[in-house]
Amino acid sequence: MVSKTKISIFLLVMMIGASACSAAPAVTEESATLAAPVTSVSTEAPVEAEVAGDLVIYSGRSEPLIQPVIDAFKAKYPNVEVLLKAGSNSELANALLEEQANPQADVFITTELFTVQSLAGQGIFQSYLPLGADQLPDEFLGADSMWTGLTRRARVIIYNKDLVSEDELPTSIFDLTDPKWKGQIAAAGSTNGSMQAQIAAMRQLLGEEETEAWLNGLIANEVTFFGGHTDVRKAVGAGEFKLGLVNHYYFHLQQAEGSNVGIIFPDQGEGQIGLLSNATAAAIVNSAPHTAAAQAFLDFLVSADGQKLFAEQNYEYPLLPGVALQADVQPLDGFRLADVNVVQAALDFDATFDLIEKVGLP
Repeated sequence: MVSKTKISIFLLVMMIGASACSAAPAVTEESATLAAPVTSVSTEAPVEAEVAGDLVIYSGRSEPLIQPVIDAFKAKYPNVEVLLKAGSNSELANALLEEQANPQADVFITTELFTVQSLAGQGIFQSYLPLGADQLPDEFLGADSMWTGLTRRARVIIYNKDLVSEDELPTSIFDLTDPKWKGQIAAAGSTNGSMQAQIAAMRQLLGEEETEAWLNGLIANEVTFFGGHTDVRKAVGAGEFKLGLVNHYYFHLQQAEGSNVGIIFPDQGEGQIGLLSNATAAAIVNSAPHTAAAQAFLDFLVSADGQKLFAEQNYEYPLLPGVALQADVQPLDGFRLADVNVVQAALDFDATFDLIEKVGLP
């Protein structure tokens, strides 16, 4: 269950002047925009030969998933020394808030949109539109260019093929509350950004009551909640659980390790809600010590080369049109997507965390 202490950490990141035990008005899209100091959007790309010095990256993505991208960037900009600090989104967000008067980081990379939008509203980031970002879907560009979306990931069900037959496969995330799967499901818990984002999306799509009923159903069905999806995929791959709720690329990562696992893209039938998804993002810290290197890095992240790395190395869905998917990844245009505005859903973070606490999600 999310304790009051944990909730207070979340809300320190997410709300100005709020604590876990005090109510605060929800941060709206308008208030988030007005709260951030807006500067002009730079459109000039740094010259490769002129970009040098340090680049400090705070990354909510784990080091193995971001390091190949950093290595490719360094090959292009050999005079830049990259310093990476990886951790949870909330830990790094707290660090950015604490360092606001004397910024130590240049770039922040997040695995969900909750944190980046809230920090933008608190003046943590500076406005910058990376070269080529105008080709990205508008819904994944932050207001006033305070952050830029990088990749999309689908919420899927992974299953152990040695334990689950084809004719008994679930077709919906709501099947995870069926007693036939009691004690046989793994998922990421309340502190995981992707799980938080899914709950936020479901609240927008289905409303509070239905989302609450689904969460209570998971708890009643004795779902085992882990801190992250790596533990989920490995447990399913090892046969400790029959099913797991994960982002789609965790299936590919587990399959690459030799596990006999399968993937289900849920809720594609008539009357079902469609496939839920979420996004990663990056932003440049306001008054960053190394702005030129930070701009060059964001340009690289949204370039065809950077997006190709996310697709090939991490099995993710690049947001830049025309970038090929990794061969084994099924295109999203072959699925019916849930009708959710992921940016707007992320703005309603306070109500999402209230619901997480209410149901006692581990």
